[in-house]
Amino acid sequence: KVPNNFTNVSSSQHCTEQMSRSKIVKEAGVKPTDFENTVAKAIQDLENTNQELKADLENLFICGAAEVAIANRTAVVIHVPYRYLKAFHKIQQRLVRELEKKFSNKDVVFVGNRRIRPVPKANFARARPRSRTLTAVHASLLEDLVYPTEIVGKRQRYRLDGSKLLKVYLDPSKKTETEYKLETFAGVYKKLTGKDVSFEFPAQQA
Repeated sequence: KVPNNFTNVSSSQHCTEQMSRSKIVKEAGVKPTDFENTVAKAIQDLENTNQELKADLENLFICGAAEVAIANRTAVVIHVPYRYLKAFHKIQQRLVRELEKKFSNKDVVFVGNRRIRPVPKANFARARPRSRTLTAVHASLLEDLVYPTEIVGKRQRYRLDGSKLLKVYLDPSKKTETEYKLETFAGVYKKLTGKDVSFEFPAQQA
């Protein structure tokens, strides 16, 4: 005999799954991973329970999420549709704070989902937008990772073995709230681009 509460439990689980799916939209034919569903559910829970975030989260969704292991830390990298990036920025500090409570001991970062267009052939009629070049997309990724801290300078260094290291200088006024994530920023950037980068704060003049 089926327990009386079976239907209710099943319906509740199905409803929760449907709600979490509404917070993640993948390309046609691509199913979210278990971790992506976990992140989507966490965002849905915040929409349902956090009055400060509820109105802003109502029409927002993500398009991907992954865990990235970095030395002794783990980052939760959340990809959002580029057209909604500014809307996420509006609440990002509060949203990151709440998500880091849910994913304890993990650093949460948001990045916009941008497509890199290949170099057009010589006879290709329409040039690609500058914002879709590899260089531009990677530069935008740096800005996404450190938001809302501003990048105040960059310097390309060449190592003795010929490899490159990009040194990125951040607004020193944000050092207190950003310093603990510098290793995370570098690790996520390396994972997503294959390029080495270090983040520093320039010395403030007295």
